[in-house]
Amino acid sequence: MNYDYLIYLAIILLGTKLLGMLTRKAHMPQVVGALLAGLLLGPACLGVIHDTSFLSQVSEIGVIVLMFMAGLETDIQELKRSGKASFIIALLGVAVPLLGGYAAAILCGVGSSELSASVFLQRIFIGVILTATSVSISVETLKEMGKVSSKAGTAILGAALIDDILGIIALTMITSMADSSTNILLVLLKIVGFFLFAVVAGIVFEKIFGAWIRRYPLPNRRFVIISFVFCLTMAYCAEEFFGVADITGAYVAGLVTSLSPKRDVIYHEFDTVSYMLVAPVFFASIGLKVVLDSMSSSILVFTAVLLVVAVVTKVIGCGLGAKLCRYSNRESIQIGVGMISRGEVALIVANKGASLGLISDGLYAPIVVIVVFTTIVTPILLKMAFKKN
Repeated sequence: MNYDYLIYLAIILLGTKLLGMLTRKAHMPQVVGALLAGLLLGPACLGVIHDTSFLSQVSEIGVIVLMFMAGLETDIQELKRSGKASFIIALLGVAVPLLGGYAAAILCGVGSSELSASVFLQRIFIGVILTATSVSISVETLKEMGKVSSKAGTAILGAALIDDILGIIALTMITSMADSSTNILLVLLKIVGFFLFAVVAGIVFEKIFGAWIRRYPLPNRRFVIISFVFCLTMAYCAEEFFGVADITGAYVAGLVTSLSPKRDVIYHEFDTVSYMLVAPVFFASIGLKVVLDSMSSSILVFTAVLLVVAVVTKVIGCGLGAKLCRYSNRESIQIGVGMISRGEVALIVANKGASLGLISDGLYAPIVVIVVFTTIVTPILLKMAFKKN
């Protein structure tokens, strides 16, 4: 049996903590330090640690815990009030990057007749990759600043949730054109089915969980275990049965659990687990995925263009959507910035495209660069956006 994972965990925890302290002293969110730790320790720099299946699985638990905690912190009444606005923000936050990515691909001449898909599908798929939003990075930064339940923070969470759904629909439509085995109607029905399931599961859990709290003086740690079971079950069902991101299921579970009178106790216990193990591994794992081979000058140019497009289109798209919904200029910028990070979602989409011949192997490196860059820059810009005058 290989025990390398033990020393990997020790190095990751120490590295993320030390760099987190340094970035905090530099008046930047600690999550930036964790991301940089993964980049420095990984194959791109020192090569001390390589991404493994174990680290990937712990990382996945980390993002699930983060989204569950985000759900616990969310003000449901504010979320209801911002529901329509979140949809408009998400819609423009998908449409603008989609068009921007397609335009960047045309400008840089991306597209190969050697791949199975048409050049048009290859180029529009670049846009689909840019529609992704990884809200977990923004969530950690908002938590650190105490802004999760703010008006802009709630809009970011709501829009990101809808963004995932719209992104799935866009991905399905494009992949169905390249893969005849994908049925768009079935995917749409599954998405609707998930939210119906989530409503029913939420009502049942809240009734049973609430009844236990009222009738039995159980130790607090049992409430934490029960809520974690619910979180993992919702995450599994979302991904396995409905094709919806597991983090969406975890966020919904957090929203339901936030109605419990034990909400603060549950959040405190989860915060300890997150801070101690799973969150550092998740943030470091993003940097560990960076393995950059030699890139041609044309690919370097395309990477630079795509970086600009990735940042600008999210800020413009989501910011414009927020402005149309009567958010202030400041709040619109905060919301736009909070949606920049692509994270693991973009990598998952890129992997899907590669398997269907929608992007070449040479284009995977620019996608990784975009993921790392937007992941690192989002916390920095978000803190600047929320900084008081």
